[in-house]
Amino acid sequence: MLWLKWDLNLKIRLIGDSLFNMLFWMYFPFMALYFSEAFGKSVASMLMMVPPLVGMFAGLFGGFLADRLGRRPAMLLGSILQSVMFAIFALSPSRWLDYVAYIGVGFGGSIFTPASSAMVADVTPEKDRRMVFATFVTGRNIGAVFGPAIGSVFFIHHRTELLWTCTLVTFLYFLTIYWKIRETLPKSAEPANEKGNMGSLIIKQFRNYGLIFKDLPFAVYIIAGVMVTIAFMQLDMYLAVYVKEYVPAQPLFSFGSWSHSLDSTGIFGLMIGLNGLLFVLLAVPVTKVFEHWSDRNVFILSSVLFGLGMFLMGFTTNVWLLLVFVVIMTVGEVSRSPVTESFISKYAPADARGQYMGASNLQYSLGRFIAPATIFLSTWLPPLGVFGFIFFCTLASVALYVVLFRILPKPKPAE
Repeated sequence: MLWLKWDLNLKIRLIGDSLFNMLFWMYFPFMALYFSEAFGKSVASMLMMVPPLVGMFAGLFGGFLADRLGRRPAMLLGSILQSVMFAIFALSPSRWLDYVAYIGVGFGGSIFTPASSAMVADVTPEKDRRMVFATFVTGRNIGAVFGPAIGSVFFIHHRTELLWTCTLVTFLYFLTIYWKIRETLPKSAEPANEKGNMGSLIIKQFRNYGLIFKDLPFAVYIIAGVMVTIAFMQLDMYLAVYVKEYVPAQPLFSFGSWSHSLDSTGIFGLMIGLNGLLFVLLAVPVTKVFEHWSDRNVFILSSVLFGLGMFLMGFTTNVWLLLVFVVIMTVGEVSRSPVTESFISKYAPADARGQYMGASNLQYSLGRFIAPATIFLSTWLPPLGVFGFIFFCTLASVALYVVLFRILPKPKPAE
């Protein structure tokens, strides 16, 4: 599906989402360090556990709003909340108020995301969804590659100016959504004018999500996603520990008497940089290669490649072999990303798509919450044992995906 043929909603949001994600990655990687300096490492580590939990509930709430009020109102609420919180962060005289604003930014983003994903599915033919989602993944990851490098200058030395820029961009995005984005909520969705107070709405929200999680195929899908997310998160967790503690400084290039060496920190930075760069370069081409593969086979291949690439790292400390394994892992990671949202958009009823998108994000929240367990395991298991546990998680996800597609209802004919 050519970009020029996209719905106007998609064109505006691709540009807006990509720009905002660039700004997001200019401050997000430095927040743990920022709060560690303000409150100390112990307090900061506990404080940083709160945003994923808040985001989990905000995502569920955002999905409910997207199906009840519409995609556009939920996106407007999320974007204006982010803009206000960035402004508070920029004006804040207190580190605690900084923390509240940081949580508020994440809360707004979590409300925005399910409605945004549901709108992509609403306006994109089913056959084109993988490529469209892959393009959005590429836009998001351009920010992940270049944002931290730019932020290392602006967040440290020009933090206030950066936060005001984020405020302005999110506010302009809010105005663009308000003026240019049309509503895409299906007519079959529940009308928003039912009587009831806020308490009854909250009860109804939990009742709706209770029904969703009683959906056996969807529950299996979430558990499989949690298992593979535990593995994905190790790029920023156990892999960093392994490289720092076990990978020695070594030459990357050498010609005669000249050589360029990297220490463990440099090697880890190179691995993460390669992962991010490949994500940007390969998202669309890899999706194109697997365009005619079934969702089942892509999910299975993704889990196997990522788990195998991670497991093989336990056998070597050679920088070039580690980079080869990063390539294997990244191909697995990239192939999965567009299919995840495409699968939910096909599986979820059109009038409950936002809630299913919000509930689907639980796999990432729960996976991120459990993932640090590998650091604990590393205190009494050798590296190969920890990498073996990570590989086991991906193989468990493979088994669950096999079960999922056996119990999945037969697809209805496409409209």
